[in-house]
Amino acid sequence: MKILQVITSLAMGGAEMLLVEMIPRLRAMGHTVDLAVFNGEETPLMEKLRAENPAVKIFKLGHGYYYPLYILKLGRIMHRYDVVHTHNSSPQLFAAIAKVLCSVELVSTEHTTSNRKRAWKWYAPIESWMYGQYDHVICISEIAEQKLREYMGGGWLDETSDKYKRISTINNGVDVAAIHDARADEELLRLKGDRQAILMVAGFREAKDQDTLVRALRLLDRERFEVWFAGVGVRQEAVKLLADQLGVTGRVRFLGMRTDIPCVLKAADIIVMSSHWEGLSLSNIEGMASGRPFVASDVNGLREVTDGYGILFPHQDAKALANIINLLYEDKAYYNKVADACYRRALQYDINKMVEGYELVYDSLLGKL
Repeated sequence: MKILQVITSLAMGGAEMLLVEMIPRLRAMGHTVDLAVFNGEETPLMEKLRAENPAVKIFKLGHGYYYPLYILKLGRIMHRYDVVHTHNSSPQLFAAIAKVLCSVELVSTEHTTSNRKRAWKWYAPIESWMYGQYDHVICISEIAEQKLREYMGGGWLDETSDKYKRISTINNGVDVAAIHDARADEELLRLKGDRQAILMVAGFREAKDQDTLVRALRLLDRERFEVWFAGVGVRQEAVKLLADQLGVTGRVRFLGMRTDIPCVLKAADIIVMSSHWEGLSLSNIEGMASGRPFVASDVNGLREVTDGYGILFPHQDAKALANIINLLYEDKAYYNKVADACYRRALQYDINKMVEGYELVYDSLLGKL
């Protein structure tokens, strides 16, 4: 079948990484899979996709995210495909509108449990109409599906309705073996020296809470610990300012956008994800796959994967986070026990299971099942 994936951009992020990993696997199954991006800025992920998969067509619609002209551009492209699969809010809306210009099966992935628009009462009818244009909506976790159904209400909650059947959950996945078997970045090993490196892989955006990790670092021995942040985003300068105000700047490394995350994970000692909310964090699963202990905020989207395997700390509780890090440092048996449990958990979220689930959805929409 011919599949078009549509996303805002290929800047670093969970949905973006997911696509770059998923597209070649779908193509290996015999499908034609291409990509449309709203913001066509060249990024390391785009370069990676193009270099490793030169047959993939990348349609660059422009340089922003909410230009109405994209609706017409999408309409001219979408009719060439059997399935159009959107990611992120502006592609979701614009592809739904563009569907009136062509006959195509429309699929979307819901990547989060919450967003700002769900608090806008005036926007709810628009989203209700938008989701109604989709033949299927895939949620990346059970909690994301639950929150979407509660938000939409009506037929989306009624198990006897057609709308109810158009939503399902397919958990996000990662290449567990590639992460677990990666070689540690030698330069990072050299830089940290005898310190323990606490790594957080996440964009600096609204849902993330790098601040709590910086505050926890202030409570930790300056000779034993440092923090690494892999990612970029609008809140990065605010986090840098906080580190300076707390006097820990010399122990915080901002690694920027990295396409070699497995190598960074293997160079770290403890992986942390401090968030306000998540859908199902790819960084959560990647951290667990690395063979390191994974520590996460006790919030939706992290709790479901981490509980019983990694370690949860109360949302925004820097002291509790610091205590957990100290315990992992001081008790090597406990460190190894948590790391092993995390790896076993990651195996349940292998990317090949995810891709097979996506293919089943596509096949069902095209009447092949």
